[in-house]
Amino acid sequence: MSDVIHTRGLRKRYGRTRALDGLDLSVEAGRIHGFLGPNGAGKTTTIRILLGLARKTSGEATVFGRDPWRDAVALHRRLAYVPGDVSVWPNLSGGEAIDLLARLRGARTGDAAYRAERERLMAAFQFDPRTKGRAYSKGNRQKVALIAALAVPAELYVLDEPTSGLDPLMEVVFRGEVERLRVAGATVLLSSHILSEVELLCDRVSIIRAGRIVESGTLAELRHLTRTEVSFEAADATALDGLADAHDASFGDGRARFTVDSDAVASVLPVLASRDVRGLRIEPPSLEELFLRHYGDELEGARR
Repeated sequence: MSDVIHTRGLRKRYGRTRALDGLDLSVEAGRIHGFLGPNGAGKTTTIRILLGLARKTSGEATVFGRDPWRDAVALHRRLAYVPGDVSVWPNLSGGEAIDLLARLRGARTGDAAYRAERERLMAAFQFDPRTKGRAYSKGNRQKVALIAALAVPAELYVLDEPTSGLDPLMEVVFRGEVERLRVAGATVLLSSHILSEVELLCDRVSIIRAGRIVESGTLAELRHLTRTEVSFEAADATALDGLADAHDASFGDGRARFTVDSDAVASVLPVLASRDVRGLRIEPPSLEELFLRHYGDELEGARR
């Protein structure tokens, strides 16, 4: 597959502050690509460069093979963008704001196809288009941007914390809409701090730290970097004896537990089978564990 988004050695400085420090990112066509990192890691700076809203200091950055700074107008005809903090016109109704944003992307808002999709999305997101923008909550402002972006087909969707301010029910609706984009063959760059959301939706994940990509790949490829938890029913802690690859072994509530390097699970299973263990549970590492591998030290420092 060809890359819709490609950066190599991308750097961005603001005075003495180094926002990006040699970022390498590739997003393949037709993929939903998760872009993870805490505030200040460089996610939004990267997105601003890809949208042509900020100019790189050095390195390479292309969208559809074109320079986003020089070719921003042409590229914006092919993409949709949803920021994490949406402002709307206070004197326009939500419906008027959606139509205005759609027209800016070249939509004919009188067309039946657009009107039908707009109505479907407003019903799905339980959105009242008659209210003035000044009266909208953060969640409803977010819905304006989401509906405007999704109502007009695009080849690339750049979503920067798109569910910010939405309640859990609307997050489920959002996930359904992203699945529709997947089926349609669109490409999505999804920046989010909600790890469960990324884990459910994304084909590939890139984790950014201090302006650089520190891990990138499918979840299956990345899970070897963390440990799998194994547990089974046992009478006492002696059931854990002789498990050479076991880490963090413990016993409690009638279950023996341990972790094992994910690429060593296959070597542990025959040992457990020979002991005829009951109630075996194997839980693969989550994206949260992978994320904490890179940011756990910062969280620990914040607690002190």
